[in-house]
Amino acid sequence: MPDTKKSAGKPGGGLGGLNSRILEVFTGSDALVSVAVVLLGFLVATLIIVCIGRNPSGMYQAIVQVVTGFDLTRHTWNMRYVGEWLVSSIPLILCGFSMAFAARTGLFNIGAEGQYIAGLTVAQLLAIFFPPVPVLHWVVAVLGAMAAGAVWGGIVGFFKARYKVSEVVATIMMNYIALYMHRLITLKIPGSNTFKTPDFPATATLSSPLLASLTNGSRLNYSLWLTLAAIIIFWVIMGKTRLGYSLRATGLNKDAAFYGGISVNANITTAMGISGAFAGLAGAAVSLGVFSYGRILASQDGYGFDGIAVALVGNSTAWGTALAGLLFGMLKSAQPLMQSRQIPKEITAIIMGLVVVFISLRAGVRIIIEWQMKEKARRAHEVASHTPDGGAAAGAPHGSPPGIAHNKGGNK
Repeated sequence: MPDTKKSAGKPGGGLGGLNSRILEVFTGSDALVSVAVVLLGFLVATLIIVCIGRNPSGMYQAIVQVVTGFDLTRHTWNMRYVGEWLVSSIPLILCGFSMAFAARTGLFNIGAEGQYIAGLTVAQLLAIFFPPVPVLHWVVAVLGAMAAGAVWGGIVGFFKARYKVSEVVATIMMNYIALYMHRLITLKIPGSNTFKTPDFPATATLSSPLLASLTNGSRLNYSLWLTLAAIIIFWVIMGKTRLGYSLRATGLNKDAAFYGGISVNANITTAMGISGAFAGLAGAAVSLGVFSYGRILASQDGYGFDGIAVALVGNSTAWGTALAGLLFGMLKSAQPLMQSRQIPKEITAIIMGLVVVFISLRAGVRIIIEWQMKEKARRAHEVASHTPDGGAAAGAPHGSPPGIAHNKGGNK
């Protein structure tokens, strides 16, 4: 019969050790944590739906319909739902990249919303005033939007690097500056009213007849390919280039990066500039891909703030953030379908909020695990010190007789 006292005294022994081991495995793998918190968020949402007297199957039927286009109730197939899901996910993915790229450099970019608005504004101006040359027109508008987002983010990066201005405070303020500058500029466009500008020329839009026909007339457009390119660019820069190595080194330890010959200030500005370019691309994707006219925003769209949650769930990686953007886009697209099945529309916001809360608890769990490991090590040391010759044996080199340790202790 095993000695339960001994097994309990050993690090990792007993039921408590098993629980600790499970926690270590999950918190050691960011991907596992993300999957676990998403499932936990859906579980809690299911319980809430049951508690308010609704059938949770309506939520899952809506999700299946969005992802596959198949209506489980009517047994009909409509790929338009899939197209609209991708349309909803694209700005979330790109704004998630804006947050994620900065996070890999040790920065907290809350300014994706302002960078998105800057890109949207410039894209609309170029769409209206640039000569309507096929292909070139929308290419210039997209590049202009990315440049505007990069400048808007780079300004914050410059002040952070040069004057140690908090990027959190600066980006929050820049969001409001971008919004009200957008209104001042777009309201001056001839033919504009309080909510829209004149229609864009056909050469300025990102509409794709092929993608629209494949998805039964959805608004899916060329921004899908631009987003796929952005995913690859993010992955290549961060994982395959010298620039990505220096940015990651700066994020891990600025002082070590500086003494290693890396220009920390330049990296901070560069990271914020590239982050802004991703958000600016999101602005172009929405303004030129979804609408045929320029919008005059009365308030912030919220894509930048949703992007923070997307980056957190995606662990600030290229593919993880893309998957998280698809998840959040799915929930937003499924909202009206859930409502038609008597599921409150607030459930989608609850799920997204729970996922973010649960993912934020990961740091706390890691602190608990580290404390448990230190306690186990301390108890093991106490047990060894109370064992006859335990301290001497513990101090002896591997493969040496205990006497050597005693001799060493006596010579000190």
